[in-house]
Amino acid sequence: ANAAAGLVVAKLGTDVVTAAELKAVLSGAHGDPGQEKIAARARMMEIVAGWRARGLKVGFTNGCFDLLHPGHVSLLAQAKAACDRLVLGLNTDASVQRLKGPTRPVQKEDARAAVLASLSAVDLVTLFDEDTPLELIKAIKPDVLVKGADYTVETVVGSDVVLANGGRVVLADLKAGQSTTALIARANS
Repeated sequence: ANAAAGLVVAKLGTDVVTAAELKAVLSGAHGDPGQEKIAARARMMEIVAGWRARGLKVGFTNGCFDLLHPGHVSLLAQAKAACDRLVLGLNTDASVQRLKGPTRPVQKEDARAAVLASLSAVDLVTLFDEDTPLELIKAIKPDVLVKGADYTVETVVGSDVVLANGGRVVLADLKAGQSTTALIARANS
């Protein structure tokens, strides 16, 4: 009972303790930091519904996040500042390879998800296998959709869905010279 109480008071607002969370605490297995913030689509939808029921503003951003760099961290901080809870849609390895080529990703999806989930700006990570996050955006219907300012509102995938549902699109300021492609090129030269 004490273990369950400890878990539930650590959560914001009213929430339930899952059997997996309780089992992990009772077994002494605390796992990797942030692991509880990685969720399959069905569980992610349950979590988002809980946030919405509590009146929280849900934000969404997405990407490959292959080699985390200061540009990513800045984008995530700006995204988090625009909402109460931030969901990050992460391209699977297969999706990254289709988008970026046969030598990518450098890091496997589990590693990328773990690193992102460990960041305080990210409240939830969910993977998607499609080339774009459109279906995920349609399912979540975020209040705020965030992408880098190298896009325009019109070119952000899902912006029409978010705007039609009364949400807004935020274009985050970019950090000059920060890109995974540039990092890989420098490492290979």
